[in-house]
Amino acid sequence: MFYTIGEMAQKLNVAPSTLRYYDKEGLLPFVERSNGGIRMFKDEDMEWLRMLGCLKKAGMPLREIRNFMECSRQGDATISQRLELIEKQRQSVLDQQKQLEDTLLMLDYKQWYYQTAQAAGTCAVHETMPLEEIPERFRSLVAVWEAEE
Repeated sequence: MFYTIGEMAQKLNVAPSTLRYYDKEGLLPFVERSNGGIRMFKDEDMEWLRMLGCLKKAGMPLREIRNFMECSRQGDATISQRLELIEKQRQSVLDQQKQLEDTLLMLDYKQWYYQTAQAAGTCAVHETMPLEEIPERFRSLVAVWEAEE
């Protein structure tokens, strides 16, 4: 069965312009076209398009996605190259995840900080607060900041 770009975009929950962009960037060489030049997607294209979307969301540059796709088309001889690309991108996502966790911890701390200050009517409440009154998950942050002063 064939799908138009709009139908495939709907199945993947992306905008048709996203698929047009991928095609323009040479990431969809497998897509067939009708006699009138309309892109026609097959069910088998969905797996690649999902992988393409995953790599894009993971922050992989288009150049590397294109390389991954070319390796995939070459078959089993490039398994190790594809594995290396996936492992590298996976580590990049883990690094981003760690950065986001650190950012969220800081935001959580500041939320607690200002809630406590609001309840006390002043930010000065923190100047004399003993370490044991600071929630345990924030103590390492506070200890680092105090060491830097």
